[in-house]
Amino acid sequence: MNTFSSAQRSRVTMLDVAQHAGVSKASVSRFIGEDRALLSDATALRIEQAIAELGYRPNQMARGLKRGRTRLIGMLMADIRNPYSIAVMHGVETACRQHGYSLVVCNTDRDDEQERQHLAALRSYNIEGLIVNTLGHHLTELRELHRELPMVLVDRKVDLLDSDLVGLDNPAAVDLALNHLHERGYRDILLVTEADDGTSSRVERINRFKAQMAQKSDSQGSVLEIDSTLNSHLSTFLASTGPGPKALFCANGVAALAGTRALREVGCPLFDDIGLIALDDLDWYPLVGSGITALAQPTAEMGASAFDCLLKRLRGDDGPVRRLDFAARLIERGSTRGILG
Repeated sequence: MNTFSSAQRSRVTMLDVAQHAGVSKASVSRFIGEDRALLSDATALRIEQAIAELGYRPNQMARGLKRGRTRLIGMLMADIRNPYSIAVMHGVETACRQHGYSLVVCNTDRDDEQERQHLAALRSYNIEGLIVNTLGHHLTELRELHRELPMVLVDRKVDLLDSDLVGLDNPAAVDLALNHLHERGYRDILLVTEADDGTSSRVERINRFKAQMAQKSDSQGSVLEIDSTLNSHLSTFLASTGPGPKALFCANGVAALAGTRALREVGCPLFDDIGLIALDDLDWYPLVGSGITALAQPTAEMGASAFDCLLKRLRGDDGPVRRLDFAARLIERGSTRGILG
């Protein structure tokens, strides 16, 4: 019976195992490494029994560094609280685990200094590849890392960083949303979005929205960024005259929460007088009013594809930079059925 405490087990060394089994330290190293076949069955059995009795746990990091392999993948996240980020991260982590890698996640919290510190930390961990979802303000550090190891961008491209990119087909998603609203009879559309801070996906959605609305002669569109004046600006929009029924198009899950909360706070019935469609499909969407119509992103597939791109690069693929744009899927609920029933 193994009666060692966890603290005692953590102090057990390879030499302790070798002495307990009556073998050399090199034999123990072969047993826990990739050369177990070089040992006789009797020697392997003694080492296995010694490991079990002593509760020995190999230092996987040290072993990896010795071989030049850590099987660690880094992931730099701009905002780990964002539901989209969590969903994509889960897809990446699942794919990592399936291929024998571990994921090290660093959250910059949209702070440039945090990003700089995390990039330095990830380099010190000897990660084998990096998946990036951030503004990329530290371009020099990112490019230096990219020269050392493979890198894949998720959702947000970084100018002057020649790297694979996995994300949503943003123009097509905006078209899908606007076409749906138009078919349902809405003519006065307000795009609710987080601030345009240079995030490529936000910029693409805003620009496509403006371009498409400019081409619709029977409709009008405007853009409202989330800030402390959201409620007052929303009230002005609701009270204004326009070409027809009004609807909100929320550019992501964060905007959907802010927009829905603002509608409640200004006393607008959900969703009798105004329609609402939101990019992303979050668990709470079906629970609000008659349900929020959504443009679902295939986040699990996107996360898995980001890792797959990285894995190909790790295995020597030096082909042209790839951009994988996934399509959004329309999930219609009650928030866009108020006009035509």
